[in-house]
Amino acid sequence: MPSPLVAIIGRPNVGKSTLFNRLTGSRKAIVGDEPGITRDRNYGEVDWKARTFRLVDTGGIVPDDEAVIPSNIFKQASQAIKDSGAIIWVVDSRAGITPLDEELGILLRNTGKPIFIAANKAESQKVEDEAGEFYKFGFDLVPISAEHGTGIGDLLDDVFTSLDFGDHQEIASDEPIKLAIIGRPNVGKSSLLNKILGEERVIVSPIAGTTRDTIDTELTVDDDRYLLIDTAGIRRKGKTTEMAEKLS
Repeated sequence: MPSPLVAIIGRPNVGKSTLFNRLTGSRKAIVGDEPGITRDRNYGEVDWKARTFRLVDTGGIVPDDEAVIPSNIFKQASQAIKDSGAIIWVVDSRAGITPLDEELGILLRNTGKPIFIAANKAESQKVEDEAGEFYKFGFDLVPISAEHGTGIGDLLDDVFTSLDFGDHQEIASDEPIKLAIIGRPNVGKSSLLNKILGEERVIVSPIAGTTRDTIDTELTVDDDRYLLIDTAGIRRKGKTTEMAEKLS
């Protein structure tokens, strides 16, 4: 039985990728001050109480935005929600409840899945107390600081109780063969990955630099396991100006 999957969901710039990195013990997801850095689904693993579950980071959701990138981010996040057994909804304790949070609350309630609110950026007692307003959505809530690690254990304990690990977990066989897809921006790397997989695994658009994180996807062909790695477009160092592109 495969490890259960937990999705990280939320509006832009609330700290989802910081939490993903904290829970997976990695720096796999790019983190920055500007909103909208994460776009595609980004997978990792979390070890807790001698068990392992899979975690998927998603881009910030703006349900009614019809622009190419935001609408595709919404599609990617919707797929993550569909595949997951539980959802961590990350909110910004400092900002309080926003109209976009109200929209997401309705969307997530309609999934019928266990929802856990991670009230992020609660670095002080005052902000932690103010995070209590998110209880109005009727989900379990834990004030956390993804950056400093406070509250993470409580969050994991709550999520852990909702997961179905079955009688056993899938035992990994030999390491997969790793294949990286490399090239300059806008030459069709993500389109190639989607064609190989036969699904819209990563966002494709005419906009150069659409892919930012390295996106890992496993594929099995004739009993051989491959790890396909889509990467951000590479250009000369002097041509790279935006912060997100430099990190990519």
